[in-house]
Amino acid sequence: MNLYDQQQSNRRKTWLVMLAFVAFFLFLGIGFDTFYIGAHGGAVPIGSAIALGVGSVSAAASYFSGDRAVLLSTQAQPVEDLAAGATADDRLKLRQLQNVVDEMAIASGLPRPKVYVVPDADPNAFATGRDPAHASLAVTRGLLDILDREELQGVVAHEISHVRNLDVRVMTIVAALVGAVALLADWARRGMMWGGGFRRSRDRSSSDDERGGGLAGIIFFAVWLIAVLLAPLLAQLLAMMVSRGREYLADASGAELTRNPLGLARALEKIESAAAPTPTINRGTAHLCIADPLGRPMNLREGAWANLFASHPPMAARIAALKEMAFERK
Repeated sequence: MNLYDQQQSNRRKTWLVMLAFVAFFLFLGIGFDTFYIGAHGGAVPIGSAIALGVGSVSAAASYFSGDRAVLLSTQAQPVEDLAAGATADDRLKLRQLQNVVDEMAIASGLPRPKVYVVPDADPNAFATGRDPAHASLAVTRGLLDILDREELQGVVAHEISHVRNLDVRVMTIVAALVGAVALLADWARRGMMWGGGFRRSRDRSSSDDERGGGLAGIIFFAVWLIAVLLAPLLAQLLAMMVSRGREYLADASGAELTRNPLGLARALEKIESAAAPTPTINRGTAHLCIADPLGRPMNLREGAWANLFASHPPMAARIAALKEMAFERK
């Protein structure tokens, strides 16, 4: 798949992801109205209206301001603000970061993204934003401390490739919507517990049985209940599947920008050797990072099971692919 095919695919996936989340919210709301509001004899679809409103607003907010929410959640600070009060040594590192971002933006033909630093000792990086004109790039303090210029250039090129491929649009929206899914599912669970929905739905299903509609009602209730209980897990799985396949392409695109695959390969080796997790980056935004900030063992594996539950491909496989690009095998 070339760059333009990838961009077009990501545009389609962006709208499909948002529509899927809105539809899922609406499904939760319809179930709530059926088994809770309806059990009291109410006819106003309160749950459906709330769910549709929350889903639509969340989708729109994630599209237009999901990047700001991600940056806020990681405590990222603009590099210019940090440089103003930094020591001479720190200013040198921050200036090098700015120079490298300028170089890679020129090489990619994109506008220069806003640059942030996350105050965390673990080396990591991510990009966010809905398009190249509204993109931001963040690196951790630990990354600046352990990488040389060529390695930093490789990491920055990797993240700018995510921006150029429009990967950040899909991944940022998913990151913002995952939290909304978990919140709405929690509301639905609490409503069932407070309203005695399980007992009323069974009573209602029994009366429906007499009218011949009980089986359909029981099946719908079972599916709805499973969706409520598994909503946070399903949202996380979607986030993982969205991000995993994109890392190889971003590695290759980044190497194309720098003409130096070994720079990124060495950077990934150093990132991989840092065993500590990145505490400032939470589970909802982990799929945005160049390496899994949570240090989950599943990301060391390959295969169908790992494709479902791992947010990143194995680092060893990525490093090997980069070395093959440079005709270096080890």
